[in-house]
Amino acid sequence: MEPVRDAREEVAPALHRVITLRYAVAIYVSSLLGSGIFVIPGLAARIAGPASIVSWMLLSLASYPFAYTFAKLSARKPESGGIYAFARDGIGVGAGAATAWLFLAWAVLGAPAATVAAASYLTFVFPLTRLDIYLVAAAILIAAFVVNYIGIRFTGRVQLATVAAILAALTIAVVASAPRIAPANYTPFLPNGVASIGTAAALIVWSYLGYENTSNVAEEFRNPERDFHRSVVISVLLISGLYLAVAIVTVGTGAYTVGGGATPFAAMLSDAFGAYGGMFVALLAVFVTFGTVNAYVAGMARVYYAAARDGVFPRALAVVDRRTGVPHHALVFLIVLVLLSLLAFYVLNVDFVSAFLMASGAAILTYVIGSVAGIRLLRDRGMRRALPWISLGVSVALLPFIGMLLAASVTIAGVGLLTSWALSRRRGANAGT
Repeated sequence: MEPVRDAREEVAPALHRVITLRYAVAIYVSSLLGSGIFVIPGLAARIAGPASIVSWMLLSLASYPFAYTFAKLSARKPESGGIYAFARDGIGVGAGAATAWLFLAWAVLGAPAATVAAASYLTFVFPLTRLDIYLVAAAILIAAFVVNYIGIRFTGRVQLATVAAILAALTIAVVASAPRIAPANYTPFLPNGVASIGTAAALIVWSYLGYENTSNVAEEFRNPERDFHRSVVISVLLISGLYLAVAIVTVGTGAYTVGGGATPFAAMLSDAFGAYGGMFVALLAVFVTFGTVNAYVAGMARVYYAAARDGVFPRALAVVDRRTGVPHHALVFLIVLVLLSLLAFYVLNVDFVSAFLMASGAAILTYVIGSVAGIRLLRDRGMRRALPWISLGVSVALLPFIGMLLAASVTIAGVGLLTSWALSRRRGANAGT
């Protein structure tokens, strides 16, 4: 007589459905509010001058179609992987595979840029060498990995605390700097021509990336049909209002003209609060970036888990820890690649603008694919039917402004597709023997 087996032993460990509305808003907001809020406003103003505010306004308007499209797709079929899963279902396996590898390009190009940018703020407080800055960046990445390894519920709680602190601190920064706004700093409004608005917008896209990240953890929503759209509306209003306020203050105080434009917040708060202002913004930059990296580590790991589950990535990544519900193999895969990329950034001395634009290129390409999937899969009527088309139009319009740096993302995706094809051929050969 065979022994009776516990029913739980027959069920493979699965992701835990624990994300509620407040956690969803926290993930949305912290996915968008990263080091970009400290760096991008100054760099964009260096490119387009006061007209960079127009770029911020255009991206704010475009963010809702993006957010709505991905939220609607996620509510339709809550599944890990976000745009990867949408592309697979709406376009085909090849498009899904390309998306998964673009997400990998996004992570290995964007995470080093974001964490190094945040760590650079600490030079306003501590006498750090270039190596010290990169070690701090590595510490931020490792801390996010540890938090995510504990589980998505703990990650959500960390994000709630992080977002509350971020919103309060940034509001204080904007209010404290507002009295130093001078109308003269808004003229000439368009010093570098109309095309500079597009180039600035291509850079600013980095700050609006994140609406797709919550879709990556859709399988862990407790009530996706109810909470996805509500969390999108709340998040769009919060983010757009804060970004526009920061952009207006950055230009109005002339802070982007200091230090190459990479650290405008430090300049603004040093004027407002002296040495304490610089210390405050330095520590805040690290804290904010940790929140964003923490959210993205959670989302990206789910993309690789979903891709591995479908055979696009190595099957070994499609393993979930029974106790925590975390795809721990995918997490380790992600953190190892990102740390190796950070090392490459250090050796090659990659500059901020190039790094952010390369990562934005990978992200915009995934948005193009996701928008096409939305057009094919969603059956909305009236004005909402146009939203995926608007997302597609904005994404395609931004691509030319990335320029030759787009080649980095295309190369990574191309090599990845060849890898996926080789994995598929090997599995087929093994199955036939």
